[in-house]
Amino acid sequence: MASCWKISPVVRPNGEGRNRMQKTIAVDTPFFVPSYWEDAKVELMKRDRIMRKLIPQFGDLHLVGRGEAFTTLARSVVGQQISVKAAESVWQKFLLVCPKTTPAQVLKAGPEQLAACGLSKRKADYILDLADHFKAKRVNAEQWQEMEDEEVIADLTQIRGIGRWTAEMFLIFNLLRPNILPLDDLGLLKGISVNYFSGEPVSRSDAREVSANWEPWRTVATWYLWRSLDAVSAEY
Repeated sequence: MASCWKISPVVRPNGEGRNRMQKTIAVDTPFFVPSYWEDAKVELMKRDRIMRKLIPQFGDLHLVGRGEAFTTLARSVVGQQISVKAAESVWQKFLLVCPKTTPAQVLKAGPEQLAACGLSKRKADYILDLADHFKAKRVNAEQWQEMEDEEVIADLTQIRGIGRWTAEMFLIFNLLRPNILPLDDLGLLKGISVNYFSGEPVSRSDAREVSANWEPWRTVATWYLWRSLDAVSAEY
């Protein structure tokens, strides 16, 4: 069975900390803080000289996750292969069409309204297929908390548009699994390149070798490498 970590809920307005001039859809959204975070920071700083320098730069900032599985996955699809800024812009338009972000609401909106949010036809189709899977209960959403990482990935990747990267983002941002290493993530590879190899290109093999020192906290190390490249953290 998967390890069960206590998750502490925090509720704050969506968009808190953003530029006040930026228009966002303001709703109260539950955020969840992984209880392992502080222990992971201490261990990573003991083991890894780069983490020892990097982690203190971000003070009390930490990964936050959302509890709604469908929302996390839909937002991950929106964010595929585009910048964090572009993804946020599309997501805000999406929320105007589907403010509750439920499968039924997405299916009712249909492909034309989703495309009007700035989604490509392919991404609109992916989100509609995702909504259909949830509504028809063709995924084991209620069991994901108890499943192993690879079992969750296998369940998710049966859905069109959900590849390994998107499934790993779900494990990080929704299930808050502590030891995910998303090797398909360009930000992770760039973070390793900049911080460990003086900007030289790195291979997956290089990334695996560096990350061996992070286990069982590879999610935490990945998050800090993302933040080292971009002060604005991606949200899913």
